[in-house]
Amino acid sequence: MSGTDGTTGGTLRRLAVPLGVLAAVAAAFAYVGSVDPNEPGHYPACPLLQYTGIYCPGCGGLRSAHAVVHGDLTAALGDNALAVAGYALFAVLWVVWAVRAARGREFRIALGRPHLWALGALLLVFTVVRNLPFGGWLHP
Repeated sequence: MSGTDGTTGGTLRRLAVPLGVLAAVAAAFAYVGSVDPNEPGHYPACPLLQYTGIYCPGCGGLRSAHAVVHGDLTAALGDNALAVAGYALFAVLWVVWAVRAARGREFRIALGRPHLWALGALLLVFTVVRNLPFGGWLHP
């Protein structure tokens, strides 16, 4: 069986890139799951937090990934809720990508300027709120 006419060989060829991306993400999560970011010395400190005391939007992201790998969604949300939303969004987009690739259809994410501004605003609001006194519940 070969070709791109819907045969098994063609389907596997079309799924090569999505499966490669999934393998890379799974390897990264496996590493973070096995090397605990809560233990000092394994990962570099966030420079923004280290020098200014301000939590960036990514602060707690590795700890949240570690908690997700270990099935502790509550801890993951407490470490970085925005990162957990990002993991879920990635999972949904990856499934759509893989299904479309298996069917031989193109998958493109066309983000326009309004989408990018909205994403930037979300990151900014998340960062500001988590650094204000009433946003302490968003601290990692």
